[in-house]
Amino acid sequence: MKVNKALCLFEQSGTFKNEFIKLGIPAEDYDILNDFGETNNVCDLFAEIKRGYNNEPSIFDNVTPDDLIIAFFPCVRFENQINLWFRGQASQQASWTLEKKIKYDIDLMKEVAKNYELFNQLFLICINRGLKLIVENPFSEEHFLRRYWCLPPSLIDKDRTERGDYYRKPTQYWFLNCKPSNNMIFEFTNFRQLEVTTRRKDTWASTRDYSVTGAKNREVARSMIHPEYANRFIREFILDERK
Repeated sequence: MKVNKALCLFEQSGTFKNEFIKLGIPAEDYDILNDFGETNNVCDLFAEIKRGYNNEPSIFDNVTPDDLIIAFFPCVRFENQINLWFRGQASQQASWTLEKKIKYDIDLMKEVAKNYELFNQLFLICINRGLKLIVENPFSEEHFLRRYWCLPPSLIDKDRTERGDYYRKPTQYWFLNCKPSNNMIFEFTNFRQLEVTTRRKDTWASTRDYSVTGAKNREVARSMIHPEYANRFIREFILDERK
């Protein structure tokens, strides 16, 4: 597909942004945080989506059909784990009373509904303006969008390590106003070793070294994407095949 410039939403790591730039495509990151010093535009994207949906001034006003929006939409309210919280079965809820669990469910459903509304509004903005959009989220049979949304994913990557990422982490991608290019990439990928084997007394133990991802803790590390994966994804599924 033709890409004049790329807008990477909800990405503060700069991973995809920098790989777009390496491939000759101007790109900028948009996020409310700037923990990695890579966010070009620090802004409340939820508020921007709401304004764009209501035809009020927003970041979408300067996006053209020749540009590409790639959004790593927050998944914390859509993932499998959310079902455990609804059922009161999360380990943190072990001592909760039934009353507390029920009250929590009311508030949790409001949060899920808010995220679901914003997710749909992002798509409606791009439908109405004819903008190219790619949205990423984890994939599983229990994922909220897998069960409660009308648009199936355009692409499911069931093992991201095959394209050089840190984690297998099955991921789904929706392509709107564009289609995956499905180019052939004849290159070996590097295996990302997170397991570190250390000796403890009389035994060997395996632990994971999350620092290699550039993250400060396990939770952030799980959301990190290796630059090799981003580069291959862009060349394989986004750009036109280069002779």
